Amino acid sequence: MQGHYKPIKYSEVSAETQLAQPVHTVLLEDHAISVMTDLNKIRTFTIEATNTLEFTITKMIACGVRLLFVMNTDNTFIGIVTADDLLGEKPILHLHNNGGIRENILIQDLMTPCNQLKTLQLFDVSRSKVGDIVETMKAFGRQHILVVDILKENHKEYICGLFSTTQISRQLGTSIDVLPRANTFAEVGSAISGSF
Repeated sequence: MQGHYKPIKYSEVSAETQLAQPVHTVLLEDHAISVMTDLNKIRTFTIEATNTLEFTITKMIACGVRLLFVMNTDNTFIGIVTADDLLGEKPILHLHNNGGIRENILIQDLMTPCNQLKTLQLFDVSRSKVGDIVETMKAFGRQHILVVDILKENHKEYICGLFSTTQISRQLGTSIDVLPRANTFAEVGSAISGSF
């Protein structure tokens, strides 16, 4: 097999050589698929629910991601955890409500479980524009939204894509401001008390 390959011609870097800079070519009118992270092509990073807060922060930094898929001990998907979950007020609220110390906080204490996640159908996404996704994320009050499709073999739903405001902002060349939206009375109370 090694015999099929050969070195490519190369040259030296000249003093006039410039560095490529990304061009923000994505527009709100472009197809939504152009800003979706396709999980069929991009490796997903996971974490077990029983891992600690500090371990998970370290893993996110090492992987260069702001979201990890949370798995239980039998490798079943049970939720997601984001950098905002780890570095925001969730750890403080958890300690306030449950006591303990920061070093003992587990990801299962901070993650967003599957039953609270918002998903979009790939069928709908494929007929949408980037602007539609931005407005959907603002309406959900979420930094990330999962995309699901149906497997042809067994007709089961699976997560095939992901939208991230960070990624979309980078591709658009402009910031997307998404205000967190309270989903429970407890979250509404927390949001109200935090605003005074």
